[in-house]
Amino acid sequence: MKSYIAKPQDIKRKWYVVDAAGKPLGRVASQVASILRGKNKPIFTPHVDTGDFVIVINAEKVVLTGKKLDQKLLRHHSLYAGGLKETPYREALAKKPEFVFGEAVRRMLPKGVLGRQMFKKLRVYKGSEHNHEAQKPEVLELRY
Repeated sequence: MKSYIAKPQDIKRKWYVVDAAGKPLGRVASQVASILRGKNKPIFTPHVDTGDFVIVINAEKVVLTGKKLDQKLLRHHSLYAGGLKETPYREALAKKPEFVFGEAVRRMLPKGVLGRQMFKKLRVYKGSEHNHEAQKPEVLELRY
């Protein structure tokens, strides 16, 4: 039996809308990363981007369980000595919830060119409005 390898010209991409309001950040992010990667399709091929486009709305209403809002830190480094910047997730979610959700998803995708290509198919919005009505996105109910 031969293995099936998806070709880029054979891939049909859909658009999905995910409402993140009241749902745990990690659980929503992992399912969105799986859709961006294409693991929900029977034609999944690890070295080909077979995923769909995902629009996430209400990113500011995402929930972190336990004491993570105060104890978990969003870190980045300026590459200078002593340049580590740490921000509690409570502040980060208040200032830029789109970035927080995007980072959670980006870190779950493969590293390298393929992962960056997959990440470009993610659109995250703070409120419940988005400007992708022309793509006719389907509402996707996530299991969590």
